[in-house]
Amino acid sequence: MPRPQTIQIFLPDGSARSIKIAEITSKIVKAIQIPRNKIKTAEQREETSNAGVYFLFGESEETAKSKVYIGEAENCIKRIKQHLKREFWNVAILIISKTESLTKSHVKFLENHCVNQAKDIGRYEVENASNPTKSHITEQMEADIMDLFDDMKILLSTLGFPIFESLRRDIDKKGELICKGRDAIAYGEYTDDGLVVFKGSIANKEESATAGSWIIGMREKLLNSNILAKKGNVLEFISDHIFNSPSAAAGAVLARRANGWLEWKNNDGKTLDELERKEES
Repeated sequence: MPRPQTIQIFLPDGSARSIKIAEITSKIVKAIQIPRNKIKTAEQREETSNAGVYFLFGESEETAKSKVYIGEAENCIKRIKQHLKREFWNVAILIISKTESLTKSHVKFLENHCVNQAKDIGRYEVENASNPTKSHITEQMEADIMDLFDDMKILLSTLGFPIFESLRRDIDKKGELICKGRDAIAYGEYTDDGLVVFKGSIANKEESATAGSWIIGMREKLLNSNILAKKGNVLEFISDHIFNSPSAAAGAVLARRANGWLEWKNNDGKTLDELERKEES
């Protein structure tokens, strides 16, 4: 079970849209979020030149997932400046130690672990061309790094980048949702982040005449991202995928405009609207 945490976010120039410095008050990890246009400003902050791992986040017009590049450096801000030639990213987050205790071996090990975890979880499209080399560290050091990773995961989620949060929880059949259409039958779960459609779900192949450009474009991005794949006269989800709303998930499955609050139902036939919104009221 997650434990209660106290997280402090400091805004150096007073703007919530600018640089943010987040830390768990009782831990040594610090996350510094830097918009791309604030790199020069961040360079003036001494701690940004510390050793650590960094994440470059951005969006894609062609694919359904946001993108991330993960790296490590002994001087984070110097290395991030070298990535300005990469056009996809608009925000960087660097993870450092408040005690400046991270070594090259630490951050190399952490970089490798982060890339593998991000690929396994699949929330983001990882831009790293290859897996970084895993450094050899002692068993005790590895335990410390895994503890640091857990803290880092919380900070990244708090800043709005849940890259290491699993898409689905351990739920029983009672918590599972179903969306059915002409040829479609999809299974999913309503979560804090949106609606997750599970791997193996089946979607209609052909869009309806009134589907609209948004539904068509969304499904095209899912195909480009290898989240949906053609399988005979249907489309199949070949990985779990999270949609920011139940209606977006239903539209992707049914290939038409749809009210997801009514289309997604549990095994007893209750709609998501009945299960979530009406129960709350």
